[in-house]
Amino acid sequence: MRKRSAHLILMYLLAAVICPSGWAGGQPANQATREERPDPQQLVRDTIYNEMHDHEQHGYWQYRVQKKAKNESELLERVETSEGPVQRLIAVNGEPLNSKRRQEEEDRLRVLLSDPGRQKQARQEYAEDEKRIGRTLQLLSTAFVYQYENADGENYCLSFLPNPDFHPSTIEARVFHAMQGKIYINKRWKRLARLEGHVMENIDFGYGLLGRLYQGGWFDMERVQVNQTDWKTRLLEVHVEGRAILFKTIAKNTHEERFGFQEVPEGITLSQAKHLLDEEYTVSRNDPKKLQMKK
Repeated sequence: MRKRSAHLILMYLLAAVICPSGWAGGQPANQATREERPDPQQLVRDTIYNEMHDHEQHGYWQYRVQKKAKNESELLERVETSEGPVQRLIAVNGEPLNSKRRQEEEDRLRVLLSDPGRQKQARQEYAEDEKRIGRTLQLLSTAFVYQYENADGENYCLSFLPNPDFHPSTIEARVFHAMQGKIYINKRWKRLARLEGHVMENIDFGYGLLGRLYQGGWFDMERVQVNQTDWKTRLLEVHVEGRAILFKTIAKNTHEERFGFQEVPEGITLSQAKHLLDEEYTVSRNDPKKLQMKK
């Protein structure tokens, strides 16, 4: 399994917050008037409890992912399974794949389905991502202090600042604790609807010898309810910069949208997931409109 260097912690942390596999819904909370708003710290704790509890019994979905980075846009089809998500590149910059890229995708998927070692690695990476999600959610309930900003339709809007009584003991916690921003919580279901934050100060790793994450980096994540119980990440935008060991530049400027959610059976296999990807790819190649990027 590939090694993960310290300077990528933030990227994994932020990606983990979008949950590769999606989280299920909780029990509806009583509607509250402006005068009856719950204590903000307790509201966040209740919300994280719902996320943690329902994360264990989430559904599985098929959807499209549109990624924009620098001057290139990619459109992918993704299917979630208990073994982890499987995806296939559909188009680049709104155009069908050329023969080389198409063959690369076929070869990659064939290796995944035929190589037990690669499948084991994928399962381990998926399990690590799931654990990282849990750690990140727990940090939300302990690493910050919250106060109400305003009401945003169906959501409460709370601002957050680092909790001075929280002492981070890991790199992940240090990175997260250096942020401030806003959290939006659905009033009825007490579910995380949006999270936005930015890095308040430079973060050094190994006293600056191993790397530094620069002040001013930011992220924005939005989630949407896709059925009565399940919520999925709709948007993730990350903009961070820094330097790693030997002064290698770190740059992460990513815009990712997810749409077209369709539920798939809970017990879907990797082979069945690939079949769904193949079917959708065939349909898309015959319909140019399905290859167009969202504006």
